[in-house]
Amino acid sequence: MFQPLPFVTRLTFKGSDRPEAQEAVERLRARYGDVGDENAQVIVALGGDGFMLETLHDTMQRQTPIYGMNRGSVGFLMNEYSEDDLLERINVAERAVIHPLAMVAIDANRKQHRALAINEVSLLRQTRQTAKLRISIDGKVRMGELVCDGVLLATPAGSTAYNLSAHGPIIPIGAQVLALTPISAFRPRRWRGALLPQTARVTFEVLECDKRPVSAVADNFEVRDVVEVHIAEDSSASLSMLFDAGRSLEERVLTEQFSA
Repeated sequence: MFQPLPFVTRLTFKGSDRPEAQEAVERLRARYGDVGDENAQVIVALGGDGFMLETLHDTMQRQTPIYGMNRGSVGFLMNEYSEDDLLERINVAERAVIHPLAMVAIDANRKQHRALAINEVSLLRQTRQTAKLRISIDGKVRMGELVCDGVLLATPAGSTAYNLSAHGPIIPIGAQVLALTPISAFRPRRWRGALLPQTARVTFEVLECDKRPVSAVADNFEVRDVVEVHIAEDSSASLSMLFDAGRSLEERVLTEQFSA
């Protein structure tokens, strides 16, 4: 169990490059002060979901909890924007702790590229040719050939993002599983993916990589012309997000399953 935060009085504010986010940062700094990254108990992120992911990546080593407010176009990971009673809201907020996926992508020159993904790692075809992939779980080949536009492995926190758009399952935050979801599978056409334990180690091998080049993307970090990609949850890395009381991440994921 994670201990509750001490009473929060020290904040720092970060905003996306959208004008409304930058204006909000200035107003909030004038009202609540800004102690800077090193001294802040909580980071307040102003923007959309993309900016929340960017802030989580930028502050991963510091492990400071992040409270987001929506000043962007999409705000599933953000709280409603209000300048009033900010400290009170943060001090009764509900905490969600997530673990990212660690990706090791090997390109055509056998160079290794490492990155962490909070939402998902996706493999995508680079040209008009479909991708051909071999999928192994914990060292055992589970699918010898998947012909598709791509495939992704999503965390519970990311299951409502690209994974959901690709018709993957929504995963409750505490379910301790990962979603393996094909993107426009051609063969086997009826394969809809799989749910894997969070301890699973997944390997994708790119077949016919010269003819059918594939890129690997960990959130917003892309590696092109990959030949092999290894993915596993990094349980040593913990990221904290804060949500208004009654609007926890668990509640949002549950509500999403009943939305029209």
